Amino acid sequence: MCAITSPRAENISIGELSKQSGVNIETIRTASGRRLYGPAERRTLAFIRRSRDLGFTLEEIRALLALGGPERASCADVHKIANAHLTNVRSKLSDLAKLEAILAETVARCSDGAVPDCPVLDILDAGRPSE
Repeated sequence: MCAITSPRAENISIGELSKQSGVNIETIRTASGRRLYGPAERRTLAFIRRSRDLGFTLEEIRALLALGGPERASCADVHKIANAHLTNVRSKLSDLAKLEAILAETVARCSDGAVPDCPVLDILDAGRPSE
């Protein structure tokens, strides 16, 4: 994918914006029928695309975008939204660390070509509390 922040003409077409952001044209198209887009739209779409790649829902992305939007949220709202996302991110990081350990163990067990008891099903238990 192209660098989203690369300096270009002030206005770009929807097709070029789609190419630069990796976001489908139908997703970009607005009800107003706007045909030219600028750096702010490129940056917002790149943020949305990356947030989706990281597993955020559209509702969560809208909340994050509202933090810096024209109707800026109050400090209390920002704290509440940011804290909820921080908790969510930390939980995902913990789950990913567990998954990494299980996958590393699987790779190590399977590296000699023998067919051991494979811990792949343990991945399903990675997010569950220990019993």
